[in-house]
Order: sequence, then structure tokens, then C-alpha cells
Amino acid sequence: MPDSALAWMAYALSLTGVREIPGPKNNPVIVAWLRRLKAWWSDDETPWCGTFVAHVARSVGLPLPRHWYRAKAWLDWGVPCAPAYGALCVLDRQGGGHVFFVTRASRGFLWGIGGNQGNRVCEAKFSRDRVLGCRWPVGVPLPQPLPAGEDGADRPSEVEA
Repeated sequence: MPDSALAWMAYALSLTGVREIPGPKNNPVIVAWLRRLKAWWSDDETPWCGTFVAHVARSVGLPLPRHWYRAKAWLDWGVPCAPAYGALCVLDRQGGGHVFFVTRASRGFLWGIGGNQGNRVCEAKFSRDRVLGCRWPVGVPLPQPLPAGEDGADRPSEVEA
């Protein structure tokens, strides 16, 4: 069950719908995140899942890994944990990785809120086969793992990134 004490999740979910602007223009919201994070680039075409997670983490006072823009760098953040509501999850993908916050689970899949999922912030479904690890903020009591529900879950995913 969602924990209202997880400020990062409340904030991440409030950003649902932020999306890239196709073509040469850039979403000023994403550009502002990059500016606040002191990124050396300023476009929404560069993969931005790490930017989303870093923006959310910094906004609620959580520390960032040195290379916050690299999804797999988040494997060194916090402490390891089982998939749980609010856990940060790092996936493998061809050409790199992907990072998001877990919202629910089934035997074969994890769902999570993340950036650059179908070029927007949304909840998406991911195969557990791709999971490299889940992490939890240091100093925050470890959560209870999510029970693995049925794979024919109650609602379809918007996108699998």
C-alpha cells in the first residue's frame, strides 16, 4: 500500500504528464530541472529518466549519486532493498539503463513512475527480468516488499520503456 510519508512518491506522482516537446523545441519544465541539477545539456531529447529521479530526490532533500544522469549510477545510491512501493528501481536496457520509482508488482512485472517513459512522466510496466536492483534512501526505515500480485494485473500499463 502507498505510504503517504514518502514525500518523493507524492512529488513524483504529481509530475505525471510532463512530456517532451517533439522537434527542436524543449519542454521548459524539463529544461528547468536540468538547470537546477547543473547539467551541461539543456534539451529534452537526451534520455532524461535519471534527470527525473534526480529532480524528485533533490526536491525532497534526498542526496544524489555523483553521476545522477546515468540510470545505472543509481545502483550505488541508498541501500539495497526488495521491490517495494517507493523503491528506486534500475533496469538494464540495450544501450544503457532505466531508472524509476516502484508503484506496484506482480510475479513477472514491476510498475513504476518515471521520466522518459514513452517521452513523458507516467506509470509504466517492466519485466522483472530486466531489474538490476532496487534501492532505498539511507536513513529511511526499509519498507515491506510489495506482494507479487497476479500477472494479469488490474490495469494495463501505459508504456513499457
